[in-house]
Amino acid sequence: MANSIKFIVRLQAEITVKSRSLRQRHGTLLTRNVRHLMKDISELTKVRWLWDKVEVDAPADPAIAAAVRRQLGNIPGIAHIEEVLQIPWNNFEATLEFVLQHTAERLRNASFAVRVKRKGKHEFSSQDLAAYIGGGILARVEGTQVQLKAPQQQVQLWLEDETVSLLVERHPGLGGYPLPAQETVLSLISGGFDSAVASYQMIRRGARTHFCFFNLGGAEAHEAAVREIAYFIWQKYSATHPVKFISLDFSEVVERILAQDEPGVMGVVLKRAMLRAGALVAERLNAQALVTGEAMGQVSSQTLSNLKIIDEVTPTLVLRPLISMDKQQIVDIARSMGVEAMSAAVPEYCGVISQKPTVKAKRPVVYKAETGITDALIEAVVVAAPVRDIREVHATTFANSGPQIVQDITQLPASAKVIDIRTLDEQEESPLVLETLGVMPVPFFKLASFMAKQDPAEHYVLYCQQGVMSRLQAIRLQEQGFAHVYVFEPRTK
Repeated sequence: MANSIKFIVRLQAEITVKSRSLRQRHGTLLTRNVRHLMKDISELTKVRWLWDKVEVDAPADPAIAAAVRRQLGNIPGIAHIEEVLQIPWNNFEATLEFVLQHTAERLRNASFAVRVKRKGKHEFSSQDLAAYIGGGILARVEGTQVQLKAPQQQVQLWLEDETVSLLVERHPGLGGYPLPAQETVLSLISGGFDSAVASYQMIRRGARTHFCFFNLGGAEAHEAAVREIAYFIWQKYSATHPVKFISLDFSEVVERILAQDEPGVMGVVLKRAMLRAGALVAERLNAQALVTGEAMGQVSSQTLSNLKIIDEVTPTLVLRPLISMDKQQIVDIARSMGVEAMSAAVPEYCGVISQKPTVKAKRPVVYKAETGITDALIEAVVVAAPVRDIREVHATTFANSGPQIVQDITQLPASAKVIDIRTLDEQEESPLVLETLGVMPVPFFKLASFMAKQDPAEHYVLYCQQGVMSRLQAIRLQEQGFAHVYVFEPRTK
């Protein structure tokens, strides 16, 4: 049995071809980020940088290995992760038994090749060991045949001094650059697919990403949902570096846009106002650019003509990472991120909708329409908005309203029905077991139909891994008349 599990982290190819000083900087940043996140999983993990790779040693514990595997897959700057099992070197036969234990099932009825890389002083060659392992597999695994070119399966072994390593699986990484290899940006986030994916793309590229939300006068549930989505993106992909969340009260701006006499340019005027305010927030946070989720031609305000007029309102750089993407591509990325369902659940609100929006706004018309949106108004809105740490936002989202957050099962009513809304795969990987209460597995996408058959007067407790989806679903249940809804977020170390 392996004494430890090693994860070999390979740097993104763009990093490996940079100058020595830049490569060292990226490697140092990545190692620091990995070490920080691994420490939260287990104090027994060890992280070291070896110039062309980062090695993570973890105890041979399935739960720890699953957590390490999942976390490494969400760290920017990693091309892929090679998961290996290790044992001390003993002899050829012991190594063959080790290989068969972990590869026999996938090698059955398949062609294969054995690759051995050796480092250190040994009385045999790499080819000697490869031939022995290959012969043992042929003799003991049904239906196998050696095929050195393009085999169906490959057995990769490393022998370094007195340690044998076996490649178990290769996992994809996020790519991009480690945080914060690039300069800081401010994402104008609405909670929908587009702005969520745009934020992720900038984080993946190594830019620390703050969040700015424009409250257009909609329901509190909208802002609460956006806060939770922003927190989810930060916590999953950039928790190594704290970021800020700022909410701007744009209700008066909306009122003035609705009061003017040029309905066809309302969307363009609103976007210009957002960039003016966003530029002031960016300056406040020392961010070098604004980020939006706009895609060319997706809506009337996103034609090239209108985007040009929108951008003219500020010299601040505006980045649009989704500019050439189709909507389905954006939704697919949102799904891979884990925010598709959350973004779809965000209550839609737009206080400024043109009935006949222009796709090619005229400057004189735009200037006339935004006369009432003065610099003084924009500055007042920005000055009045508190800048909050994203962790504080998450912790206090429902402090005064919404579902009650409970961290201990003793706080739950004895009659409460606990519902685990994670996917079935997540539930199987990490089951929720409570000593005094039973748990009902109802994935979030089945929750609506399930709750439609339940008594609104009963007490319900929702649970998910990060607490984000459970909070959003709890808000929706309360809006549907369920008066006693709780969110269970167990205390962590």
